[in-house]
Amino acid sequence: MSSTEAAPAEPIQLDDADAFDDRVAENDVVLVDFYADWCGPCRMMEPAVEAVASDTDAAVLKVDVDVHQALAGEYGVQGIPTLLVFADGEPVERMVGAQSEQALTDAVGEHTA
Repeated sequence: MSSTEAAPAEPIQLDDADAFDDRVAENDVVLVDFYADWCGPCRMMEPAVEAVASDTDAAVLKVDVDVHQALAGEYGVQGIPTLLVFADGEPVERMVGAQSEQALTDAVGEHTA
């Protein structure tokens, strides 16, 4: 994705695990939210995650660990929520547990131009 294209303003729900690498590669910076629908802290963080999508230059990719267990395992997700920041297709930061909107914004801000 070129710098002139804007990242999606809403979180992208990962439907197909095979598309994960493509989704991460499509944007310069991607916040990946490994979550589950039954997870209270994950639900609490939803507004903060949506704010990162709408207010920053980062894309947000939501990965349901119940649906994509192999992908969660590949990235060493042992507790949820786990949030990974990818820059240029590579994981550069990991946060485990509920995070504030400011913490998420700061994490992606370190890697956006």
